[in-house]
Amino acid sequence: MRGSDDMMKWLDLLGYSDTDLGHLNAIHIAGTNGKGSTCAFIASLLKAHSTKSDCQFKIGLYTSPHMETTCERIRINGDPITKELFAKRFFEIWDKLPGEASPGLDIPRYLQLLALLSIHVFIKANVNVAIYETHLGGEYDATNIFSTPRVTAITPISIDHSNLLGSSIQKIAWHKAGILKSGSPAFSAPQEEAAREILLQRASQKKVILEFVEVNHKLPVKPTVQQTNCSLAIAVVNAWLSTQNIVNHVLSSDAIIRGIEQFSWLGRFQQINIPGCQLFLDGAHNESSLTCAVEWFAKTAPALQKEDTSLVRVLIFSHRSSRDNKALLQRVAQSLRDNKIDIDYYIFTTYDERKDGISKIDRNFTNHFPTGAIQEDAQVWKQLNPSATTFCDESIEGALIRARGLGDENRTVQVLITGSLHLVSGALGLLKDTQIVQHNL
Repeated sequence: MRGSDDMMKWLDLLGYSDTDLGHLNAIHIAGTNGKGSTCAFIASLLKAHSTKSDCQFKIGLYTSPHMETTCERIRINGDPITKELFAKRFFEIWDKLPGEASPGLDIPRYLQLLALLSIHVFIKANVNVAIYETHLGGEYDATNIFSTPRVTAITPISIDHSNLLGSSIQKIAWHKAGILKSGSPAFSAPQEEAAREILLQRASQKKVILEFVEVNHKLPVKPTVQQTNCSLAIAVVNAWLSTQNIVNHVLSSDAIIRGIEQFSWLGRFQQINIPGCQLFLDGAHNESSLTCAVEWFAKTAPALQKEDTSLVRVLIFSHRSSRDNKALLQRVAQSLRDNKIDIDYYIFTTYDERKDGISKIDRNFTNHFPTGAIQEDAQVWKQLNPSATTFCDESIEGALIRARGLGDENRTVQVLITGSLHLVSGALGLLKDTQIVQHNL
């Protein structure tokens, strides 16, 4: 079953038509890396423009996955909807959807259900714009339901989800280009030539003019990879504003600066300090994004070193999917060498959050680690770096405790936490638990 299968039938059961979807003035974003950040930049820039203009926008934002609570996936004016509103709107659609599959109509799965819920929430809230991040792919994605999105855009494409989208950059680009629609302005970040060719071919077939957006390296955005996402977001917002019947249809320099200053995105290039420990979290989970995560750490961590203390640097890594863990670890090792950053200790862990085995209801992962999986990762790393000191911890909590314990009052610990959004999500959840932080970290 493809993600887009039956979506319009389910929407019809909810009482929504293509016309209703059109009233959302949707912005649709696909790509491999930076989709969530680009969507967040778009929302932040629109909010900044709205604040200082005559047009007060109500901005809907749908992204995935979430870091702390499922409500994060559906936001209005930057804030996740409340649990009460989530529950209310959920049961309003649940009662209208099929309870079991039939030959003519399936039941929605998790991501399809959340996409349907977001549509219902945004229509009921009467948002002026709905920004949608694809789940993965594009052509058959559950979010690809807008026949006339106001603007579409594609972030940098790389090899990922090969089991679903194909093993070549060309096949993956074909799927991403599925969101392009005739009559809708379309933009793309700079792409590899092979991906660029496919995007242009599909754009031509769909009679879409696809504009590639150059990166503005003068934007006050760090790390530099976010300049790509922000540059694309600015082009998208200006195009969206031009489709609206308003006077101020171009972002001002002040609005761009405010939008950048107000931008925030959990789990991506995020730095958190706790006593004696500096944590660097990024949910990179493919080869290209891991390269960016290591580069960001290599540039950011030395600048935060205190003059009167020595350093201990630690990598906490976890990944479980159809991707090749050995290839991911090879990329991390190469990136560390390329950026001339030394790591003293390496900790491999699972997605299990707590040592006691308790998991939050919002933790929605299904890829549990088989016995010995993290030990295999540690062995791979020893092959890549025979002199490395490695540890294996069966929980994220255990990994954080171990990392914190590798320092002392005279040695600050800097920890890069990467490899998966599930890992980063678990770490963020633990760091919000004051009892764990106070007594264990």
